[in-house]
Amino acid sequence: MQPVIHLAISEQIIGWYDQLGPWLFYGAVWALVFAGTGLFIGAFIPFITGDSLVFAAGLVAAGAAGTPGGPQVNIWVMAVGVGIAAWLGDQVGYTLGRHYGRPYLDKRKGEWLRGAIARSEKFYAAWGWWAVVIARFMPWARVIVPAIAGIARMNYYKFFSANAVGAIAWGTGLTTAGYFAASIPAVKNASYGIAIFFILASLIAGLRTWLKNRKAA
Repeated sequence: MQPVIHLAISEQIIGWYDQLGPWLFYGAVWALVFAGTGLFIGAFIPFITGDSLVFAAGLVAAGAAGTPGGPQVNIWVMAVGVGIAAWLGDQVGYTLGRHYGRPYLDKRKGEWLRGAIARSEKFYAAWGWWAVVIARFMPWARVIVPAIAGIARMNYYKFFSANAVGAIAWGTGLTTAGYFAASIPAVKNASYGIAIFFILASLIAGLRTWLKNRKAA
């Protein structure tokens, strides 16, 4: 991959691509996106399952495309797969909330996490269908709102449609943003700063969550 891409994304994600190759790289990114909301781990490590991951996946695809004869990551396969994985993860979160009810969230420990749940409940009560769409773009809400919608017995088809809109817009939008930011000459230099911003913001949010939960434990 081009050295310039190495400057824009984490060494960990670069390592995945170099070691796994394109097909397993697809699977690793999609699995982490799914697990972020489907398995609730995005509440604790958003920097590995959220915005920085999918933006970086787009940058990786652009870097691979700039390496003639090397293994390729198709940006549209990656972007659509991210959208589907995000949608499936939210569907699982909704189903768990609907099946297990309030205890599914009550068992979550940590002062910060409980505060995030309370904020998400208010957000959902105020916005309903749109809360599901908008939450996909909010690291603290995307993990919690699907479960809250399930607990609140939101109509399945309404959740299905809202989830599809939010997941596809977030997944395809952010992944292709990373790709085009790195592949369009006019904005290539700016893309490095954008990628670093996304990664650092997610890292800070994740560390902040971990530290607050540790103190509250």
